[in-house]
Amino acid sequence: MSSVLKICLTSEKSGSRLAELTPVEFGLQPGWEQPSITVDARFRYQKIEGFGGAFTEAAASTFYKMSPKNRAAILEAYFGDGGHGYSLCRTHINSCDFALGNYAYDETEGDTELKHFSIDRDRKALIPLIKAAQAVAGERLKLFASPWSPPAWMKTSGAMNCGGKLKAEYREAWAKYYCRYIQAYRMEGIPIWGLTVQNEPEATQTWDSCIYTGEEERDFVRDHLGPTLHRFGMSDVRLMIWDHNRDRMFERAKAVLDDPEAAKYVWGTAFHWYTSDCFENVQRVHDAWPDKQLLFSEGCQEGGPHLGEWSMGERYARSMIQDLNHWTVAWVDWNLVLDETGGPNHVGNLCSAPIICDTQRDEVLYQSSYYYIGHFSRFIQPGAERILCASTRDELESTAFINPDGTTAVVVLNRSNLDIPFALKHGPGAATVQSPAHSILTLRF
Repeated sequence: MSSVLKICLTSEKSGSRLAELTPVEFGLQPGWEQPSITVDARFRYQKIEGFGGAFTEAAASTFYKMSPKNRAAILEAYFGDGGHGYSLCRTHINSCDFALGNYAYDETEGDTELKHFSIDRDRKALIPLIKAAQAVAGERLKLFASPWSPPAWMKTSGAMNCGGKLKAEYREAWAKYYCRYIQAYRMEGIPIWGLTVQNEPEATQTWDSCIYTGEEERDFVRDHLGPTLHRFGMSDVRLMIWDHNRDRMFERAKAVLDDPEAAKYVWGTAFHWYTSDCFENVQRVHDAWPDKQLLFSEGCQEGGPHLGEWSMGERYARSMIQDLNHWTVAWVDWNLVLDETGGPNHVGNLCSAPIICDTQRDEVLYQSSYYYIGHFSRFIQPGAERILCASTRDELESTAFINPDGTTAVVVLNRSNLDIPFALKHGPGAATVQSPAHSILTLRF
């Protein structure tokens, strides 16, 4: 076998960050004693939709505090061909915790005809940021949207924060609200590729939130949102349920997808990583409903900016490998950028982001999570198919894809304290590669 293996490395100790190493030739396979990773393209699984992050009002307001030079660098880092090449991103309908305060597009009490609906608030910073990203990414960029809360007047609690439920008499108006949002964004030149029904429908948060049981989400999809999207000519918009953590995703998917009338409107199940790993539940949802898709829609390091912490990158990569190996078709980070405090956030729920902007010094701070995400998003193209990938060592966590252009990308994560040499085996050949402690590799041939 005469193929050459290209190697990209990010390593804590060496200081390598998405560094291209000297390529290695494939040769004869070594003895069985050496650790190995075997890939076999005869066995193929899901196709990838893309990787990305979230456009939030907090991210947009932070972005526009930076100098034009740094704004251009951030856009290139995420959306450029020489950067991460992001292709699937998220945004919020109405406000979320990473907004500058509560707001809705129609705050007129009882306005079920949505005569006062307006996205003017988003035109200040959020829409300009999305358009700036579109200008760099081009047609590659797709966007899905999630509501954190209906307007306060539609809710049992009369407030956007601290939970509450959608009032029964406003279910139809709320379904139309999604369609008005899609129409308004289309008028701005921003197509909406997909929707989730509700962000974190089991969490009564101190910020914008709204509670649904599984049965309530099923009924809303079946009787209101699904039919309304079709009536408005939006059946091509991909509708996702749950949009919450892996722990309860199987039972919540079951509540909706076991109902054929509700299931026919559902493209897939979205999920987050908070509270527990439960990676096996991702696989269980696929096994039960293999015609539906799985999309990781949000994850971040909670509790402040965590500047310089290496473990953040490893958390991202482990989740990405596990989710992808359990049939996930897209993986979307949370805020694209945040400021030096891990905000702004209108209720103090400060978090980290792969790029932190020091708005006081006008500095762009790339975190370990930025580099780790790049080992996936830069080399696994939209349309890539996951292929069989088997490791002989627990310490070598791996996944592999064959791209539409015929190249194969293998991602290898080593979270251990050991440097581990291993053989990458493909067909009759093998290439020996060194996996440094606390590193991630992307191997391409």
